Amino acid sequence: MDTKNSALATRCIHAGEMQDANGSPHTPIYTTTTFKFDSTADLLDVVEGRKPGSLYTRYGLNPTIRALEDKLASLEGAEAAWAFCSGMAAEVALFLTHGRKGIICIGEAYGGSMELLASQLPELGIPTYFVLANELKGLNTYLEQGAGLVFFETPTNPTMEVLDIAAISNTAHEYGALVAVDNTFASPVNQNPLELGADFVVHSATKYLGGHSDLTAGALMGSTHLLATVWPWRKNLGTTISPEIASQLMRSIRSLVVRVERQNATAKTVAEAMLKHPMVAGVRYPGLPGFSGHGVAKAQMKGFGGMLTLEIKGNYEDAVRVVDRLKLFAIAPSLGGVESLATMPVTTTHHGLSPVERAMHGITDSMIRLSIGLEDAADLIADLEQALG
Repeated sequence: MDTKNSALATRCIHAGEMQDANGSPHTPIYTTTTFKFDSTADLLDVVEGRKPGSLYTRYGLNPTIRALEDKLASLEGAEAAWAFCSGMAAEVALFLTHGRKGIICIGEAYGGSMELLASQLPELGIPTYFVLANELKGLNTYLEQGAGLVFFETPTNPTMEVLDIAAISNTAHEYGALVAVDNTFASPVNQNPLELGADFVVHSATKYLGGHSDLTAGALMGSTHLLATVWPWRKNLGTTISPEIASQLMRSIRSLVVRVERQNATAKTVAEAMLKHPMVAGVRYPGLPGFSGHGVAKAQMKGFGGMLTLEIKGNYEDAVRVVDRLKLFAIAPSLGGVESLATMPVTTTHHGLSPVERAMHGITDSMIRLSIGLEDAADLIADLEQALG
């Protein structure tokens, strides 16, 4: 079925799915590691890229994996997509392929991404630069020095800063640089960076795409031309997704729209309630009219997501007491699942940064990041209120 012009909810269910000879509505799991051919000529057609086909699962040339990648590409309106064993694996392959001239990271990012950029890639001779979201003049400076890739999240983790994808893409392209946006927090339901000028979209599919805290996967979407050079890195680093996880991820994507739309609505309700609480010093959520990034978010997002961050009145010990009193919210890292989670960035995502570094990035000891699940909004608010009490 051609779903190219269908709505996202329809594409989540039907895009990429294979017709099964036994009548299954979903693509089967092909655990096969290798695939046979009728002739050497047929084998070479697949090996040399003249025809699509299955060859060897570690290469990603497996029917289940290819079906998932067609679905992933459809989610972001991309020409192509590669599926990885994790979001970090997708970033590593992207950076090693297109970041060797230099990578500029704007604003906050996931702790693993920051460690990779700050410590490990420079050891390989890859220049990396960091620009605060409120100091974008520095972007031009590093672009003038020849950096070839601009990378950022929006909204950012955990400060929820909103970056203007179109404006940053226009600036980067003036210097011939490429732009990659981590769209994990927003999900394709709420934001499509490729439509706004980005060249790549990366996802930790573990989060909203997976949605049930039961799989680990990553995805990279973009043009066929740009992704072609990423494929050998994925193949030889051995970071291709397994067919079993690919099938599990396709299962989850089928319910993506209804899950995220519900999480959007609940997060907004929770954010508005917390804004009025006397023990809350501030609420970081792009859907609040008073939030600093609301204007840009309203222009480039269709919904404001299920993530929000609270600033508690008090110190680290006060925030710990609040988190430890929560009953419905689980104390755990990660995000995007059907269950609500609470985490303090100073103890998880940004634990490795020094107090000075955290302060520079706007991360305080009294900050609590919430991932809103599918529970009833009133129950979540009641849990937060009793913990804050």
